[in-house]
Formats: sequence, structure tokens, C-alpha cells
Amino acid sequence: MILDYKNSNIHYTESGKGSVIVLLHGFLETSTMWTEFIPELTKNNRVICVDLLGHGQTDCVGYVHTMENMAKAVHSVLNHLKIKRAKFIGHSMGGYVALAEEQPHLFEGLCLMNSTFEADTEVRKLMRTRAIKMAHTNYENLVRMSFANLFAPKSKITYKQDYEEALQIALKTSVQGYIAAQEGMILRPNRLKIFKQLDGEKLILTGSKDALINPDKIKAQIKNTSINHGELSEGHMSHIENKSDLSYFLKHFIEK
Repeated sequence: MILDYKNSNIHYTESGKGSVIVLLHGFLETSTMWTEFIPELTKNNRVICVDLLGHGQTDCVGYVHTMENMAKAVHSVLNHLKIKRAKFIGHSMGGYVALAEEQPHLFEGLCLMNSTFEADTEVRKLMRTRAIKMAHTNYENLVRMSFANLFAPKSKITYKQDYEEALQIALKTSVQGYIAAQEGMILRPNRLKIFKQLDGEKLILTGSKDALINPDKIKAQIKNTSINHGELSEGHMSHIENKSDLSYFLKHFIEK
């Protein structure tokens, strides 16, 4: 389905009935990343998937997509569907977007999946800035290189078909969408305080071989808080590398 937003198109899907679950994909992904999880999630729930700005079938609305910009686009979909409360699950950048939502009363729960409440380090910001420059001249190689780093080394072989399919989706992201998202991620602040204050179930899932998220650092920061933690065995792409274990965690998150 398509919603007009600021004279641009936002693509979303809606399926199932019951309590609302909002699924937000990560950088260089689309809402199709959730396809294999939808049958289980829709047994007792109404599931909304949104293509974030500049990804999938959703248009760009500028050259900088802040996480707040993306959250407002998601909110426009929820408002259109008259959704007042929901549990959110955000993969990587999708988690950043969920934490940028300016309507905290919407949340019945939030799961950060291979994601973080932290801001970029200065080193990470510099890496993004370099990638933005490279995107103008060597985009395909940049995406291939960036995408490979998301997986645990053996996963690229073990899940070769899934890896290739996800890579082809990543390569369809426009240069503008790539740059706008990178610029937006550079600008995001630390949102641990916001995460702590949200109502409902709060869960952060990390991969022990994730090159982008440090599980030990995350666990130290959420110690003695109401935020729960779960650790998966592989890398950043748990929906491919840890399907069974991820399904277990998501099911229990939704049922609480």
C-alpha cells in the first residue's frame, strides 16, 4: 500500500488482526526482510511493515534523512491507520528510527534488534563521511563492501543464497537514499535515557559476532535498568544468520 507523504510515496504493508506490531528494517534493507517472520507474527497480531525513507518503494524527501524525519514518516502511516499503541521492533537503523519517535505514548514495547541507543563514535562518523564521498563515484563496490561487513565471516558461505538475495536488494537502494540515510545516522544523539523511560517491554538483541555493536558495552550500560538483553550467536543480520533463535526472542517479546 502507498501513502502520500509530503508529495512523496511511503510504502507499507498491513496484515493480521490483534495487537499492533510495527516492524522497521535497517539500512540498505526493505520491509521484505521480515517476510519469513510474518506468518508467525500475524497469528494473533496486526503487523505493519514500513519501507523507510529512500528505501524499497518509499521515496526520498531530501538529501538528509534524519532519524526524526524517518520516524515522522512512519508516524504518518500509523496515524493514517488510526493506530494509537504498538510494539515496535527495529533492526539496526530501524531501531534508531523507533527511538526518534516523538510520541512516546505510542509504545507498548520496543525491541532494538542488532541496534543501539548509542550515538556514532567520532571514528564511525568519519567512516560514514568517507562512504558518502565514495558513493558518488564507486557506489556498487561500496555497497558490496559495506554489506559484507554485516555478516559473521562463515555466514556469507552458510547462508549464501539469502546473502545474495539481500545484497541484490541493497544494491537497488538509490545513491540519494544511501547518502541521505548515512547523513541522518551521523546526526543522531545518544538515546539511552529515552529508551529507559519508555513504557512496556524493552529488549535489546545483540549478535556475539556483530562487528558494529559491542554486546559487552551494551550490557554494561543497561545493567540495573528495566531493559532486557538477549544475545545471538552470529553477526549483525540475525534475521538471516539466527532465524530460529530470533523468532523465539521476538515471539516472547510480543507475548509479554
